[in-house]
Amino acid sequence: MPVRDDAWKLLCEYTASESLRKHALAVEACVRAYARKNGADEELWGLTALLHDFDYERWPNNAHAPDQEHPAEGVKILRELGYSEEIARAILSHADYTGVLRQSPLEHTLFACDELAGFLTACAYIRPSKSILDLEVSSVKKRLKDKAFARGVSREDVRKGAEELGLPLDEHIAFCIAALREHADALGLRGAVAAQPGS
Repeated sequence: MPVRDDAWKLLCEYTASESLRKHALAVEACVRAYARKNGADEELWGLTALLHDFDYERWPNNAHAPDQEHPAEGVKILRELGYSEEIARAILSHADYTGVLRQSPLEHTLFACDELAGFLTACAYIRPSKSILDLEVSSVKKRLKDKAFARGVSREDVRKGAEELGLPLDEHIAFCIAALREHADALGLRGAVAAQPGS
């Protein structure tokens, strides 16, 4: 089974965009935090999250073809490289148009964190501080109602993701904000909020 370093190199090989790489890291942070919370295999869950969109830049799949482009092309590559079927299936299932139904906790978690991680990043960027460290759940909920903000994020998927985890939306948002705060520097989300003493 490949390790995280292999996964990161693969992501960087296929993804030149800094923002897409940061998106992968943000989703990884949220999914790993849920793995720890649920006593799941953190490495397996982390690799899945890190690689869920690694083929997106090369094969964006605007037509939403179920068996071509993203994520089908990426999954073919992952299988050739020896990634597990559990990872392959979870990545296929995060895009509804593949027809692969989400069943496992990993599959539900990846889906639930994908759109939300992107939305939280967008929310942090427009704060005066440009930081995740002072982002509050209430502010995120307000932005979710603003259809013009971060238009590419599916509000329906954000809501459905929390539902699939069996969590109230507020709780899911708060959990993911906390996960991203732990990695604020790596994600470029510290902004102008000063580091706390001892952190």
